[in-house]
Amino acid sequence: MRAPATWRVRIAAMRRAPTAALPGPDPRERRDWQTLTSLFPYIWAYKGRVLLALACLIAAKGANVSVPIVFKHVIDALTITPEQAFIVVPAALLLAYGALRFSSALFTELRELVFARVTQQAVRHIALKVFRHLHGLSLRFHLERQTGGLTRDIERGTRSINALINYTLYSILPTLVEIGLVMGILLHQYDSVFVLITLATLIVYIVFTVKVTNWRTVQRRKANELDSAANARAVDSLLNFETVKYFNNEEFEARRYDEQMGKYTHAQIINQFSLSGLNIGQAVIIAVGVTAMMWQAATRVESGAMTIGDIVLVNAFMIQLYIPLNFLGVIYRELRQALTDIERMFGLMREHQEITDAPGAVRLAPGPMSLRFDKVSFAYDPKRTILHEVDFEIGAGKTVAVVGHSGSGKSTLARLLYRFYDVQGGAIKVNGQDLRTLTQASLRTAIAIVPQDTVLFNDTLFYNIQYGRPDASREEVEAAARAAQLDGFIARLPDGFETRVGERGLKLSGGEKQRVAIARALLKNPAILIFDEATSALDSKTEKAIQAQIDLAAAGRTALVIAHRLSTVMNADEIIVLDQGIIVERGRHVTLLAQGGDYARMWALQLQEAQAS
Repeated sequence: MRAPATWRVRIAAMRRAPTAALPGPDPRERRDWQTLTSLFPYIWAYKGRVLLALACLIAAKGANVSVPIVFKHVIDALTITPEQAFIVVPAALLLAYGALRFSSALFTELRELVFARVTQQAVRHIALKVFRHLHGLSLRFHLERQTGGLTRDIERGTRSINALINYTLYSILPTLVEIGLVMGILLHQYDSVFVLITLATLIVYIVFTVKVTNWRTVQRRKANELDSAANARAVDSLLNFETVKYFNNEEFEARRYDEQMGKYTHAQIINQFSLSGLNIGQAVIIAVGVTAMMWQAATRVESGAMTIGDIVLVNAFMIQLYIPLNFLGVIYRELRQALTDIERMFGLMREHQEITDAPGAVRLAPGPMSLRFDKVSFAYDPKRTILHEVDFEIGAGKTVAVVGHSGSGKSTLARLLYRFYDVQGGAIKVNGQDLRTLTQASLRTAIAIVPQDTVLFNDTLFYNIQYGRPDASREEVEAAARAAQLDGFIARLPDGFETRVGERGLKLSGGEKQRVAIARALLKNPAILIFDEATSALDSKTEKAIQAQIDLAAAGRTALVIAHRLSTVMNADEIIVLDQGIIVERGRHVTLLAQGGDYARMWALQLQEAQAS
């Protein structure tokens, strides 16, 4: 049975479309019913539209099934005598035939219009929930996952929700409704043998299609993997063009590529044979079913138990039932892939949130704030401790600097203060309150950071500064830019504040990015300010200019300065020297130099490096 031309083109395109090689779903991880159960509440939230769409679906299929019935009566009336045809066939019957044809199309379109909002809103709410959940996960999770992979999971998941709903509502459910209606009519008007033949044909057809499609999915995956391997080999060879030329290995590379293409060609031939086998098998099953139905109908017409119109009716029913079944293999494969993709996205929502607000967490009250690292111990990995009972205090409005060699645990202090991780020993306290008893939102509202590597959004300068406080007015943004000594630079730009900074701020120099970070932090107006090696990547001239803004920004605030260059912390109220997570020295700059310890040695070494350069 051949499908309408438009559907044949669409299905052929789906069969020809290249599919990325994906790892096969682990049966132990497949939770199709759980996935559907998780999806259902988002759909049922619009139950009024869902029920109306179902009503339109039933109406459309009722009209569709009624068309052959009216056509049967037309045929029966016309077979009386050709001369009496126009008299016997009432005009109302012909009008009913046309009205039913139109009603089927009308209710189908109404169903799609009514349900479109349900689908799009469900996708929107799910994507937003996943997005929020990802922002709620710990830094550990994001450091261990590829961001591109996460976005692809969300993209495929939301796209697959559309596909799942469309295939279910527009293909599977209408076909099931139509099968039910046709079965009911055949059972009511004719012998039960017609129902049995139809049912047996459908069962054999579905079982055959599902089994062959499952086997073909494995073959397609193999072909896709071989295609990717051949492509990777070609790209690798071309990227190493000079090396190939150096060793005169053009033919060797061609043979390797041809060998891989041969495997892919063989897999594609098997894939085409399997597709042809599926199509032929489906055609045989349908042909046998239709032939059996027509045989039964013909014998009853000959005996007078049925009319010519009845045999036309039975044939029309079979055509209407089997046309959608032609697409079953494609739909089944796409549904399985859609369920897999949706499950991956829902799997992100099941990721455990390592850092959460404790029950009864309180908001941090605004105002001046003191910090206390109370014998803090911490390890990213239990096998390697980063901080060992680190204990120091920063009074409200004071500046404390933490210095030490790379890997000593300096930047970990900032991450713990932001509560990206929880300490394993001791406590971090703000105004005497343990961070773990505070809401994360109120804690992070009170803190701003100027990081070593300032990453900006691919947007305007204005947007990136305003990001410190998105509800700030333009005047406040401009004031923050002036305080960070950015106003002169911005005035020289043709587009001023509307200048786009490029991906990750790459259109700006290191010093310009740091000034944007300082302006953003000042706009936030935090009680606690962190400078995490904010000048270590800058040249000496730029460092001095930025240091002046850092000192100005820290004035009157509780400041934690994490630094590698000691020249930037000379004026701190206290300097903490960390070595492998242990405080080995503490005091003011002059005092530490007089002690002649680690700090003094680092200072001497940096002076030598500065003089040498």
